[in-house]
Amino acid sequence: MRFSIILLFFIFSCSKPPTRSDMINTSTVKELDLNRYLGTWYEIARFNHSFEKDLVGVTATYSTKPDGKIKVVNKGYVKTLDGPLKVADGKAKMPDPKEPGKFKVSFFWIFYSDYNVLELDQANYNWVLIGSSSPRYLWILSRTPQMKTETYNMLVNKAKDRGYDVTKLLLVKQKE
Repeated sequence: MRFSIILLFFIFSCSKPPTRSDMINTSTVKELDLNRYLGTWYEIARFNHSFEKDLVGVTATYSTKPDGKIKVVNKGYVKTLDGPLKVADGKAKMPDPKEPGKFKVSFFWIFYSDYNVLELDQANYNWVLIGSSSPRYLWILSRTPQMKTETYNMLVNKAKDRGYDVTKLLLVKQKE
């Protein structure tokens, strides 16, 4: 009896309660044509974070580099669409071709972060939902500066179904 109580105590003390990141679904798309994905994407909404603080009119442009990696150029205007332009140059790579929706992105030296393509308009590559392995990051991107309300709502619902706190989404002002 004493052993059973000690065993139960040990089991419960070693198990951790589920965290928010344990409860989100970060599974990625199974198919992604990189050539179709390349080009410019407009940020429609995002979770607020320090590296995009006060940025509006944000775009992300992807192109291939000679070494097989992907060049990433993020641009945004500080506070207003007429504000100073802030540019961040980075690189991305697909670590495992068997998981084409999982990328690693770096804007600083050798430090990479997850870039997960959660949902993608497979027919036209007009919209995408991006996340990471953390529930703190989420983006809705479009090929155009404006997105139809129905499409936006559909992506918000998909993010919510995956466990993201969509009340934290910040709409990003874009040029018309």
